Amino acid sequence: MYHFYDQYCVEQAAKSRLRALPQVDLPVSLDFSSNDYLGLATHPDVVNAAIEAARQCGAGSTGSRLLSGNYSLIESFERQIAQSKHTEAALIFSSGYQANMTVLASLLSQRVLPAAPIVFFDRLNHSSLYNAMFLSGAEYVLFERNDMADLRRQLQKYRVASRPAFIVTETVHGMEADLLPIADVVDIAASYNCFLYLDEAHATGLYGPQGYGLSTTVDLSPVPHMVMGTFSKAIGGAGAYIACNTIMQQFMLNRTAGFIYSTAPSPMSVAAAAKAWSMVPALAAQRQQVFAMADLLRQLLRARGITVMGDGTNIVPVCLGDESDTLALKKVLLEEGMMVSAIRPPTVPTGTSRLRIAINALHDSDSVNQLAQAIVQHLSRPATRG
Repeated sequence: MYHFYDQYCVEQAAKSRLRALPQVDLPVSLDFSSNDYLGLATHPDVVNAAIEAARQCGAGSTGSRLLSGNYSLIESFERQIAQSKHTEAALIFSSGYQANMTVLASLLSQRVLPAAPIVFFDRLNHSSLYNAMFLSGAEYVLFERNDMADLRRQLQKYRVASRPAFIVTETVHGMEADLLPIADVVDIAASYNCFLYLDEAHATGLYGPQGYGLSTTVDLSPVPHMVMGTFSKAIGGAGAYIACNTIMQQFMLNRTAGFIYSTAPSPMSVAAAAKAWSMVPALAAQRQQVFAMADLLRQLLRARGITVMGDGTNIVPVCLGDESDTLALKKVLLEEGMMVSAIRPPTVPTGTSRLRIAINALHDSDSVNQLAQAIVQHLSRPATRG
């Protein structure tokens, strides 16, 4: 029986798609792979908040939120999130994947809705959102990423008034490095009477007037909606949240299996995330630095004819196309003390393998120039290009 599983791994290796855990003991002077965009994961105030919570509440929550794991710290943080996101309520989950998959599947339940729902689904949505679709069994129609004309075409073609309709997309895409035209999406959702589900995993902490996400830049009240975000990126911790109205919060408490049957997040992780969350509005200078350095890197690479995707985000994807070329460049950069992420299918479409470079608040012009020079140098070598 083991042979079948081994054969799968052999086939993935032959296509340069076999995953392996990275070595963490290699000397790295510049980390461009971390999602800790604001440097909050190691901030003394954030670390101390986790330590104090452990002293007062222990290391673990001891049970699910509906049993022994509902403590005042987590409810206080949920109220803080709701206020920041301009919603009535919020609910905290242990991970973004758990939240997306189980929350969206619950929203699409045919046992709750009056008719089978139809979902207009961003083709490049995260794996967790795709798995929510598979779990729910709902019918879905794909539209091209950020193509509002295509979204309207699909709605005109497939929208049926008798069926509940949903639009599901990400506000900041972690692989394409682009920004959702959110005002347009809200207008479309209102025009076609759709429930709008927004994933703000990469937006939380970096976008909006106070850093609380792209969703805070528009009025979402014209449409039924729910916003999901994580603490594992710019917030520097672990876990996730949904921001919604009180009706939807109560529904999730009673319907979402990933919430009902999961142990609550530890007091340490909640306290750390809450502290980091409260610091976000004061980090405008750090956000400005992040975007300035990302713009600089794009300019340096594009000036040398290198294909760089996206604009206006701190994520800078360098598209090489071939899996083996992408892994080779990642390796040589790591040997020079610079860590970047190599992203390959099926995470991204075939033929679009890329280095995913994440700029954070600790990067300056010297570090960005050093990375750009290394990339240009190695891509100019025929052996690297393949």
